[in-house]
Amino acid sequence: MTRQRLILLTPLALLGLLVGLADPNPDTMGEDEDYYMQELLTREQHNQVQMLEKPVASLPDRYDHSGRSAARTVPKGKEDRSTADAKSECPPMGLETLKIDDFQLHASSTKRYGLGAHRGRLNIQAGLYEDDLYDGAWCAGRNDPLQWFEVDARRLTKFTGVITQGRSSLWSSDWVTSYKVMVSNDSHTWVMLKNGSKDLIFSANREKEIPVRNVFRTPVVARYIRVNPRSWFNSGSICMRVEILGCPLPDPNNYYHRRNEVITSDDLDFRHHSYKEMRQLMKVVNEMCPNITRIYNIGKSQSGLKLYAIEISDNPGEHEVGEPEFRYTAGSHGNEVLGRELLLLLMQFMCLEYLSGNQRIRHLVHETRIHLLPSVNPDGYEKAFEAGSELSGWSLGRWSNDGIDIHHNFPDLNSILWESEARKWIPRKMLNHHVSVPEWYQSSNASVALETRALIAWMEKMPFVLGGNLQGGELVVTFPYDKTRSQGVTREQTPTPDDHVFRWLAFSYASTHRLMTDASRRVCHTEDFAKEDGTINGASWHTAAGSMNDFSYLHTNCFELSMYVGCDKFPHENELPEEWENNRESLLVFMEQVHRGIKGVVRDLQGRGIANAIISVEGIGHDIRTAADGDYWRLLNPGEYRVTARADGYSLVSKKCEVGYDMGATRCDFTIGRTNLSRIKEIMEKFNKQPIRLPMRQLQARGSRQRRLGT
Repeated sequence: MTRQRLILLTPLALLGLLVGLADPNPDTMGEDEDYYMQELLTREQHNQVQMLEKPVASLPDRYDHSGRSAARTVPKGKEDRSTADAKSECPPMGLETLKIDDFQLHASSTKRYGLGAHRGRLNIQAGLYEDDLYDGAWCAGRNDPLQWFEVDARRLTKFTGVITQGRSSLWSSDWVTSYKVMVSNDSHTWVMLKNGSKDLIFSANREKEIPVRNVFRTPVVARYIRVNPRSWFNSGSICMRVEILGCPLPDPNNYYHRRNEVITSDDLDFRHHSYKEMRQLMKVVNEMCPNITRIYNIGKSQSGLKLYAIEISDNPGEHEVGEPEFRYTAGSHGNEVLGRELLLLLMQFMCLEYLSGNQRIRHLVHETRIHLLPSVNPDGYEKAFEAGSELSGWSLGRWSNDGIDIHHNFPDLNSILWESEARKWIPRKMLNHHVSVPEWYQSSNASVALETRALIAWMEKMPFVLGGNLQGGELVVTFPYDKTRSQGVTREQTPTPDDHVFRWLAFSYASTHRLMTDASRRVCHTEDFAKEDGTINGASWHTAAGSMNDFSYLHTNCFELSMYVGCDKFPHENELPEEWENNRESLLVFMEQVHRGIKGVVRDLQGRGIANAIISVEGIGHDIRTAADGDYWRLLNPGEYRVTARADGYSLVSKKCEVGYDMGATRCDFTIGRTNLSRIKEIMEKFNKQPIRLPMRQLQARGSRQRRLGT
């Protein structure tokens, strides 16, 4: 890395240091306060461990019992752990993120294949209808204290704790209420964690969804670890979802470690950011790149937090004629944290690469107006952030403060359009695009989140062409429509008129992601999206009315897609460098697609741009409109198209426009003149709809000309 690059990175490094030192926020046992206190492993146990033929090492006691995640900044009002303790606490090994593969998970018995050890992963979700393939936990074949769930780390590992959940199920209530822990180096000789001379029993779950974490007072080093359920919900069975906290010990000769290791060369701020830290980071980026960035907010959340966005452009704050506008949003579900951090990393990356002379980034910045909105739902994020990456579960923080799912809180314009099509009102009574928001939705009594209203105002103000909203919990890209056309059907292919374009846009992201199209990768939960090239029509996955994607397509010019960027909604921060590597190229490639198709300006005979002119493509039943300066962008796949431009009071004009395979939109301008009827109306309005009184001499001259023409 050059000296210049190192100097540029200094502000970001300083930010991380300052934020780490600021607000020495405390931490207590939190969620674990009501559970049994765990005691130090005694010297006696340590001696027993040393006597094993393949000894299991017991490390010095440097740990405090904690119910908090190591991946978070400690909130105010709670006692802080020592720096040494914080540094020595181990992250999750990767059952949830799939870094631990199915062959590393074993169990004493299994109720059926779909409830096998490979399903015993923290936060794994079952399908709506439980079957023999994808259920929501490991469940033992028998309910007795001899059952166990085992993880093979494949190398010596310092184990520091266990996190457990019950079974994900709409129909069953199963969870473990207490368990013991055993470790081994050879899977034959096992050592039980003890409290003095007695086996140490850890208190587990009281219901099936909220994760419970138990941190060992003294870490243990071994290759294998077993969780041995001792009691369970009296009306249920032995079922668990598990995550193991552990630090692999250095072993450069370990094949499995080398195979799975992903290293990034980008020196960025890889950690989770609170709301305050997010603002500070955006400010640092703006100060580093003041000529190409601008920070603004689009409104406020229900609790009053501003929804900050950063613009990246060679002329920030201005819409340039002919330059398309692009947006990424993240965090509409506050607990889906990875997308938020990816956008914070993206803005850092683009600033640094622009300053270092990266021609690809410079071209993108000079030719595109980019908007990044990293936290649509900051209220929800703060709830998830408070619990931490391992303890927020599957849904804590998903909704806004007033309990609304922001991503699906938009007006259902699909039904309005489809009803008009059924009544054959299009295009006579209603257009096939820019469907109006119904009046009831705009009323103050409507169940509409403040965040949603802010998004709609932003979408209507900016002439966005392409957008992506980053979500989590899966590895797939979805595209409209998200709502099924057939009533009462939960899953049905429901394409838009631009289905081929949407499929290409989705594939452009999925195919450049490190994992989405990998046919050998493990399924996140229940769907094997790799078979579909990592993409799917939203309605064929599950129907959802009022989605941001459908609204954007039907109410504005913007083509919007959803990127589910990781199986783990809230990964530990030590996973962020790898997740950045997984998504970095995809984030850039998708932005570049905004330059695919045709673009141009619609002008009148005097050369003035015409706003709200309609651009129609023959054979595609969805039109777009020009922006305030008369410029437009129409996303299209390569091919030859007949394109028509028309506007109220103007004659329509058609021409052929060809889209090539090379990146860069084809220029296709239009000049249209006023119609005779519009001229007559304009003249009549000018004279207040009164007959035009001409001087007698002009009338006589006109009469003589008409007589000459008649002869």
